[in-house]
Amino acid sequence: MPEAVIVSTARSPIGRAGKGSLKDMRADELTVQMVRAALAKVPELDPREITDLMLGCGLPGGEQGWNMGRNVAVLSGYDHLPGTTITRYCSSSLQTTRMAFHAIKAGEGNAYISAGVESVSHFPNGTSDHIPGHDILNPAFGDAGKRTHEREQGGASDWTDPRETGALPDVYITMGQTAENVQQVLGMSREEQDAFAVRSQNLAVQRIEEGFWAREITPVTLHDGTVVTADDGPRPGTTLEGVSGLKPVFRPDGTVTAGNACPLNDGAAALVIMSDVRARELGLTPLARIVSTAVTGLSPEIMGLGPVEAIPAALKSAGLGLDDIDLFEINEAFAVQSLGSAQQLGIPLEKLNVNGGAIAVGHPFGMTGARITATLVNSLQWHDKQFGVESMCVGGGMGMAMVIERLS
Repeated sequence: MPEAVIVSTARSPIGRAGKGSLKDMRADELTVQMVRAALAKVPELDPREITDLMLGCGLPGGEQGWNMGRNVAVLSGYDHLPGTTITRYCSSSLQTTRMAFHAIKAGEGNAYISAGVESVSHFPNGTSDHIPGHDILNPAFGDAGKRTHEREQGGASDWTDPRETGALPDVYITMGQTAENVQQVLGMSREEQDAFAVRSQNLAVQRIEEGFWAREITPVTLHDGTVVTADDGPRPGTTLEGVSGLKPVFRPDGTVTAGNACPLNDGAAALVIMSDVRARELGLTPLARIVSTAVTGLSPEIMGLGPVEAIPAALKSAGLGLDDIDLFEINEAFAVQSLGSAQQLGIPLEKLNVNGGAIAVGHPFGMTGARITATLVNSLQWHDKQFGVESMCVGGGMGMAMVIERLS
């Protein structure tokens, strides 16, 4: 059975939504630049050998609609290349990588493009935090939206699984409300969350100075010829004192703030994934092998704990344990869920997000899966390690994880 290997990665800088460096770039334009960059790194591969282009997008509507994956293939100059657009919210482009992994293992093709993109700046109805509105809630969910509204207006109340009272969970709950629910389940203090956020910022800035992030970022050329080379998000000089002064965003007496949560962002990334057999025939040196993947589900109202089940499931499939993994990248949608998931699993801080994470660099939903893969490959090389795990919580109540092994 062939192995699936990653032979190249390309990820754009990450811009601040609505006001940042990429706010005027369409999602398809961003993705085209990353697809071309990823393919340029493997000139030995004839693009006509690629079986499919699979694009992850968290919210594929408006400019991000119309099967953007196929549009990207055509805009890239590859009319022969089919394309599809997949959404699994925050893990959309980890899902496309999983699809390429499965297709190669099944012998259906030798080369795939797994890409991901999100342009929150171009969302039709502004930002995405209320995804979507309760006006389209399936009546089967009953009073779920009402419960969330009451929490938003009246402050925190002890979270209990709504199924215990015969109700359905709120699948349309805002992500910030899920973070506050996770805080109640875990009892994590505001101080712990803020400290983790400061760590993320300071590590990201340190790695910028050391040249780590420049290794994985592919510059983006804007319409006016300006070239963007760095992420907008990292903030030099971030202190615990500064972050601790910010007010809660989602509940009057809550703990989640703009300082310990990821911002809203724009960005794109692309991976070229091949069978090890074909890569060897072309004389390519793969970056990493995809060992296993997993996706799991839990109550949407505490979706931030998705990695707690997804990571063990991926490790079991790989035949590995937590101690076998050198580095973990758990997406920092919120400090409470990333740090909380790691604590629940017993992952030591010195192995977790060791270059900073999404609180600092950003989280363009559909891009994040592919971006974290690029970062994890980069990190395994930078720190001279072998095995890494990528994971994230997913809106709607899911967790996803992937195990990779560095090969070069």
